[in-house]
Amino acid sequence: MDSIRLTQFSPGAGCGCKISPAELRNIIQESLSAYERTQGPGTRKRHTGNSNQRPGVAGLNTSTDDQRVAMVDRSNGAIEFPQLLVGNESSDDAAVYDIGGGKAVISTTDFFTPIVDDPYDFGRIAATNALSDVYAMGGNPLMAIAILGWPLDRLSASVAGKVLEGARAVCTAAGIPLAGGHSISISEPVFGLAVTGIIDTALIKKNNTIHKGDLLFLTKPLGIGIVGTAVKKGLAEKEHIDLALKLMTRLNTEGVRLAAWTEVHAMTDVTGFGMLGHCLEMVDGSGYTARIRIDDVPLIPGIEKYIAQDCIPGGTYRNFDSYGHRLSFSAADNTVIVGIPEGGTLPDTAQKPVTAKIPEGAKLPDPVKLRLCDPQTSGGLLVAAHPDSRAVLEKEFGAVCVGNIV
Repeated sequence: MDSIRLTQFSPGAGCGCKISPAELRNIIQESLSAYERTQGPGTRKRHTGNSNQRPGVAGLNTSTDDQRVAMVDRSNGAIEFPQLLVGNESSDDAAVYDIGGGKAVISTTDFFTPIVDDPYDFGRIAATNALSDVYAMGGNPLMAIAILGWPLDRLSASVAGKVLEGARAVCTAAGIPLAGGHSISISEPVFGLAVTGIIDTALIKKNNTIHKGDLLFLTKPLGIGIVGTAVKKGLAEKEHIDLALKLMTRLNTEGVRLAAWTEVHAMTDVTGFGMLGHCLEMVDGSGYTARIRIDDVPLIPGIEKYIAQDCIPGGTYRNFDSYGHRLSFSAADNTVIVGIPEGGTLPDTAQKPVTAKIPEGAKLPDPVKLRLCDPQTSGGLLVAAHPDSRAVLEKEFGAVCVGNIV
């Protein structure tokens, strides 16, 4: 068993195995349509917990292009779940439920296939990634339960035990118990956590409450998907593997402190949909766009080498294919414009939009796509904050300003 590489069982690396934003949107839409057919007209209104709420599985990460159809007037009195403060209406990181007394419970889950070969590190990464959803809402985790799928005919129980050991170490570092879980026999290994957290209702940070003029900050560099793919191909160098591991196992605890800061208006974490995909979730439906300055986006050292060796996750292509039509490139100032309306026109300052199709074979797409659509696992926080907060965010939180809201 010692010679087995966990990544050989992975169809996708970490969060790179997520269903694409477009496909997930179709799944959610189909479930809602079927639900309405069986429950009758008005179902969405009865199951709407706030002015943008949709019924369905709260907290699922999906695109928000078609979610305005669920908008209702809260004054109609036909609200079945008024305590559900955050559901899946804006692809937020977790569901949030008001329990009274100025407190709310945060609930989330995240799991994936191995992104590294070492089972202990796989457990650490998966646990850090799942806990990030609570921190991205501004909350403190309370406890976690494990989700384990394991091919016992190919991987021993002792290897699975190492995965749990790594997850437990991270939970202990976060000050919470790994309090149980569920396991199944499955053809490929998967692992993750379901996490419960708590937050003051006044401090909840959603992903889409941006303000015009906000600056955008990123707390971890990009490139995890590229390094992870290099690991699967046996091409990754130890120094880059070590750095990626350090990043993927660094808890986003700064989210708790950022939530208490009124100058911070919105937060999300950057995971499987890439930075541009999660940035799109922040601006979608707001009437604003984001401008990402390509040269300012921090990247993991060494990824240029792996890009040249075609270490590109399939998730990168799925991501761009899902939301590339909502992006544009401005050559004048080397920026990506995020949030182009469906079928809409570009701002006057933008140049001709990037419309290249996903390439075939070994040919790579535009280099910007490879970096900014790269699926991250346990990535950093993407923070929208007032410009006056820049000095503090950069000095105290190590955040990098990568763009702004216009």
